[in-house]
Amino acid sequence: MPVLQKIADLLTLGGPVVGLLAALSVVALALVLIKLFEFGRARVGQPGHARRAAAAWAQNRWPEARQLVATPRSAAEAAVAMAMAFGGSSVAKAEIEERIAAQATEDLHRFSRGVRALEAIAQIAPLIGLFGTVLGMIEAFQALQSAGANVDPSLLAGGIWVALMTTAAGLAVAMPVSAVVTYLEGRLESERVAVETLVAAVLFRTNPDTSGHSDARAAGWQVVHAP
Repeated sequence: MPVLQKIADLLTLGGPVVGLLAALSVVALALVLIKLFEFGRARVGQPGHARRAAAAWAQNRWPEARQLVATPRSAAEAAVAMAMAFGGSSVAKAEIEERIAAQATEDLHRFSRGVRALEAIAQIAPLIGLFGTVLGMIEAFQALQSAGANVDPSLLAGGIWVALMTTAAGLAVAMPVSAVVTYLEGRLESERVAVETLVAAVLFRTNPDTSGHSDARAAGWQVVHAP
């Protein structure tokens, strides 16, 4: 096929650097698909179920609230379910908050796996491309020196554009991956905020539609950022 032939020609011209970037792009694509599927399945950053459960709990509709988070998928749903399980128990609120915060931090860390790898690819791909460009420029100027007085400008120009191709390939890999990383990190941050605010809403019986960071501070705890 013409497209496959063009790709093969680019890999041949770019050498091992472009081949490495192509391999990174395949790994990045696989990770992106896996994380998007995982986030969608677990409703990460979409705390609709957890918010409705917290609202029902605040309105003393306890069976409905428990049913909404009976099979929690996200960190927010699991945290709200745990807060409900401790509701009315003799366990001190400080201990409840500590247990929920520990579980939520573990869940968020689990969801963040793979995102850090994508972030690393987005950072290293342009550097690999730049490294390939430097190597290509060195080869081009070595050829220029070897040619002496018989310099063919077209050969020099051809060597330079081949060298610059690796930088373009590195940026082509990094830019979309960086955009996906920003999106996934935003979903994780939304999930973290949902955990803090909705757990506070359950523990203090406040409406989650009006609760915010102030309720999380009133609860005296917060979820630790996943490393």
